[in-house]
Amino acid sequence: MLLQGIFPAVTTPFYPDGAVYYKKIEHNIDRYSRAPVAGMVILGSTGEAVMLSDEERREVLRVSAEVAAPEKILIAGTGAESVTETLKLTEHAAKLKYDVALVRTPHFYRPQMKPETMLAFYRMVADRSPLPVLLYTVPPYTAYDLPLEVIVELAEHDNIIGIKESSGNVEKVAAMVQATRHIKRTATATEVFQAVTTRMLSASSKVGHESQFVSADELSAGGNISVAAPPKIKTRNKEVGFQVLVGAAHTLLASLKAGVSGSVLAFAAPAPTICFEIYAAWRDNDLELAQAKQESLVAATRRIVSEMGIPAVKYAMDLNGYYGGPPRLPLLPLTAAQKLDIEALMAKFSN
Repeated sequence: MLLQGIFPAVTTPFYPDGAVYYKKIEHNIDRYSRAPVAGMVILGSTGEAVMLSDEERREVLRVSAEVAAPEKILIAGTGAESVTETLKLTEHAAKLKYDVALVRTPHFYRPQMKPETMLAFYRMVADRSPLPVLLYTVPPYTAYDLPLEVIVELAEHDNIIGIKESSGNVEKVAAMVQATRHIKRTATATEVFQAVTTRMLSASSKVGHESQFVSADELSAGGNISVAAPPKIKTRNKEVGFQVLVGAAHTLLASLKAGVSGSVLAFAAPAPTICFEIYAAWRDNDLELAQAKQESLVAATRRIVSEMGIPAVKYAMDLNGYYGGPPRLPLLPLTAAQKLDIEALMAKFSN
């Protein structure tokens, strides 16, 4: 799977009483499907996945997959503290035609999370996963930073295609890219080198099948009956290595310069356009424009994402045409002063 570009870290909307607001999931996913993003991450850290029951997680994955445009890559957060539970949710995501499983580091029994433990965990998951695996290290939440040497060793596994690295440490990111540069793989892409998703292939197959159906009435009417040939997605192979995605918007440009392929961003939940503009300017080698746009969002992403967190991300979404709504307890709603702060920071990032 080709992982290039910007991926919003999608939130999970709730009613004021804490119930999951599934209709607002549909609204948000439809809007992201129209945005210039490569895909979406469902049930990541920003999605409050740890706050959800197993049944809720499965339903969030289902609703999101049904609404998302087929050309958008869908990454499912399926990581749990055990191999067994991780694989159960990964298998469910595969049935829903997700493209990649995002598996965070287990961390509750932190003193026992030695390198050999992580190697065993991820290898077992990758061996049995029906989806390609994206490692996920997020020290701000887990208080565990997956060591570089473990990442490099896991990168050799055929079913581990990359990592979402959310430490914000650009030096580590650069070292990771350099240490895995020898890994050479291929991914299926379209003629314009965009990812070919499972749902694209499925939709193409269904359209082709339906277009060949001829009713009995049409046959009995006689005459020439033409049957449309199934539309085919023209594809080509693109060489990719171990794909590194970063999770800190304030380091996006520096990380792209270090060699990452893209980014999964909480700030892209309320403001996907500015995040894409940084990526697009860098891709077009307009570094002056990329730098200017990068500098424009640093204060906002540090304050909203890093300091105030999910409640602030959700309020920023409310300001930009998405549904953010309240967080789920124990996360607290914002104060009036915090809301005013966010309004000022988001004023220049309307979509």
